[in-house]
Amino acid sequence: MRRLLIASLVALLPGIAQADRSPISAEIAQTGIAATEARLAALDAPKPPDLYALAGLRFLRGVERALQLRWQTGMRADWSELPILRLPIPENPQARPFTGADLTALLTGIADDMDAARAALTTLGPQDFALEIALADLWFDINLNGTRDAGEDIAAVAGQMLGGGIGMGPEGPVVRFDTADAAWLSAYTHLLSAFTEVALAYDPGPAVDRIATASEKMYALWGDTPPENAFDMMFGRQVDRVAMILRALAQEPDPARARAAHAHLLSMITENRRFWALAAAETDNDREWVPAEGQASALGLIMPSGTAAHWQAILADAEAALKGEILIPHWRYGAEAGIDLAKLFDSPPRLDLVGLVQGEAFLPYARKGPRMRTDSWREFERLVQGDAMLFAIFFN
Repeated sequence: MRRLLIASLVALLPGIAQADRSPISAEIAQTGIAATEARLAALDAPKPPDLYALAGLRFLRGVERALQLRWQTGMRADWSELPILRLPIPENPQARPFTGADLTALLTGIADDMDAARAALTTLGPQDFALEIALADLWFDINLNGTRDAGEDIAAVAGQMLGGGIGMGPEGPVVRFDTADAAWLSAYTHLLSAFTEVALAYDPGPAVDRIATASEKMYALWGDTPPENAFDMMFGRQVDRVAMILRALAQEPDPARARAAHAHLLSMITENRRFWALAAAETDNDREWVPAEGQASALGLIMPSGTAAHWQAILADAEAALKGEILIPHWRYGAEAGIDLAKLFDSPPRLDLVGLVQGEAFLPYARKGPRMRTDSWREFERLVQGDAMLFAIFFN
């Protein structure tokens, strides 16, 4: 089943010959995300499909801007802490050095674009719509030259993360996005906003500059003929990245941003539930993005019976944990106590690796009470036969 799922999710191809795509889809293929978004934003009286396209393009524009900044600075795809930072992009042989200000700009840019996408969805409201998008029409202008070059198709950027191009053929699918998918998109914007708010709460910019400067000084000690240093070649960048993260976490965090992240996570769950309710009420079965029971996916995605119900159980556990109704276990706190996430988000601590592992860092948030169990996740894994993480990425 894993190979079938991966093949379905990465069927996003540069060549396209579908006749049933919308004019907006064809416009994206020809002029790109930014130009199409700008035209839609300037409409005096946008129709419901226009508003959904505007929201989707603002979401994708946030991704595109992040990829463009990475290309300009040579930021590699080994930053796994934020999904956008894992995406592979073409190499820029003339990239400038990456700075802390770049990371801050990247994160705040994503947050602003997610806000803009939700604004369009708010204007759309509950209006019914349908919009046919050929996924192969989507591409990111990573090198900022205004043309569609190799490595900029959505398949090349996002497909590899889900399987390295397995199952690609000469054409990609057309998806008919509809009213339920507006809730799905809203949920995903809240997810990315939560990631960025957590990162910005610990202001990673100064830590990036500090570690980058230290590394430059270390390499200067090597002289003009650097020695063969296999350990540094294999692990140097990763060690620097971990050091940047630990230095950032050791700072006094911004409680307002932590609370904003908490609110986004709760909103993500609310919108995800709304999506499943709207999808279950649909009477059509036409090239669905995320199919409900009895529907077929445009991607060929096959979901076992009961998938939605099992996912709802996972959402319920996540919501209860975020509200502090169930606690997160820690290996030092025994079988009757855990960490109250609601309290932690409300008043976040400075964090250090020793305190995290040893348990001292979380003591102000520890109490006795019912703890989160893994039953719902294990049942979901069993249902989808080991593809739980791939489905989770897709469902958000």
